[in-house]
Amino acid sequence: MATDSARDDGNRAAVEAARAIPGALAGWLKQAPAWAVSLLVHVIILLSMALVVSQTPTEEKARVIVSGAPEVSDAFEEFDAALPEDLPVQEDTPDDVVMADVVPIEDVRVVSTADDVDAAPLAVELSDFGSETAPPTDMLAAVGAIGGTAGGLGGRVTAASREQLVATGGGNSQSEAAVESALKWFIKHQLPDGGWSFNLKECPGCKGECSHGRTRDDRCGATALALLPFLGRGYTHKEGPYKRQLEAGLTFLAGMTIKGNGRAYDKEGSLYSQGLAGIVLSESYAMSQDKRLQAPAQLALNFIMQAQDPVGGGWRYAPKQPGDTSAVGWQLMALKSGNMAYLQVDPRVVQKASKFLDEVQSDDGAAYGYIDSKTPGPARNAVGLLCRMYLGWKKNHPALERGVANLAKGGPSTDLYHDYYATQVLHHMEGEQWVSWNTTMRDLLVSTQAKKGHEAGSWYEGVEGGHGAEAAGRLYCTSLATMILEVYYRHLPIYGEQSVEEEFRE
Repeated sequence: MATDSARDDGNRAAVEAARAIPGALAGWLKQAPAWAVSLLVHVIILLSMALVVSQTPTEEKARVIVSGAPEVSDAFEEFDAALPEDLPVQEDTPDDVVMADVVPIEDVRVVSTADDVDAAPLAVELSDFGSETAPPTDMLAAVGAIGGTAGGLGGRVTAASREQLVATGGGNSQSEAAVESALKWFIKHQLPDGGWSFNLKECPGCKGECSHGRTRDDRCGATALALLPFLGRGYTHKEGPYKRQLEAGLTFLAGMTIKGNGRAYDKEGSLYSQGLAGIVLSESYAMSQDKRLQAPAQLALNFIMQAQDPVGGGWRYAPKQPGDTSAVGWQLMALKSGNMAYLQVDPRVVQKASKFLDEVQSDDGAAYGYIDSKTPGPARNAVGLLCRMYLGWKKNHPALERGVANLAKGGPSTDLYHDYYATQVLHHMEGEQWVSWNTTMRDLLVSTQAKKGHEAGSWYEGVEGGHGAEAAGRLYCTSLATMILEVYYRHLPIYGEQSVEEEFRE
């Protein structure tokens, strides 16, 4: 009991002392100098922080990011020394270019470089396309039907079917001989690395013997232009007399595309070259059904879609630039080829391109300017009209009828760029206008093809005028001239009874 009483007395004393502390502290604070008060406050803060117990973070394990894309494999086969003597092989022949089976498609957001602050960025959203390839009977049924009725893009046109298409379309034995002679000229001017160059002095088999080579450093554009006439003939790296040379050329072009992550061109190339590469890779993939070409073809198309001007809907030299009609023509041809090859094409990109054509058209769509509606001309009109055909204009569209009549009235020229597009337009329309155009165009090319020396089989003199010839020279002119003479079996008429109308798949 005494102990408990003492404990109680002690507790009461402690309580009283504690109650007295605040008063004493308040009195001290009033009398203490300012520096002492500041010191006391900082001491209290530091003690409080020391009492805070922070949990020791657990060690985070390293995360391994696994790509959803399959391992890249299946390179093109190595080319051995059995190539013809006019295509020498050297040690740096690109035999290690890898083609993936599937292209990983990403949602790529692009921001306009234009001054229109209200323009929303274009979103390219594509789904993975899996392992499906287009069946041989469902390739470019409406347009660009390489091989015509003999299987479209699905395979090589037979000699018998080609002869029939030539006879019914307006060709003849002279035009066919000119095509084969041109293909031999291209083979003679293939470089050891598999590609081609506008600078004919770089070719060991030519060394500048052919005039009008150009120093333009655009291997992508030159290689694509050289390969297109072989595809137009129905030849691929799987079928035809030039399998080995075409395998080398496609390896070169696909390699540039893979290394550029979709951008096929470099140095002095541009989106013009990119469009050409997109056409070649898409058509080669569709015609051969070679899965190794699926990845580079899709990558090339992805780059085209991402490079579109998100404000005006066009293309020009560099990505996102406000467009011009000429560049738009090549990109749309590439996208159409890719679409019909069962590759992925965003329909919104195509819709924007159609709006660009609306902005540069005049005469309600019968004529087209370069970057606006103020500068229509025959070549630009032909490009615009062909694009309209690809995008679904009917044969009896009033503007299309007027535009075609104007092209027919002007007739073929020495501007092969104009003639290349106008020939396709007139061919698709058929009728008397096509017959008259074709007779003049065919005979002009047969008569102006070089017949002697190393230039035999090529074109320049007599058709050198027009868009691109000054920059790209003899190889460029030879490519366009050859494809014009292949129109009978390269493109099934859009409005013909055998064609199937089909817009870009949604």
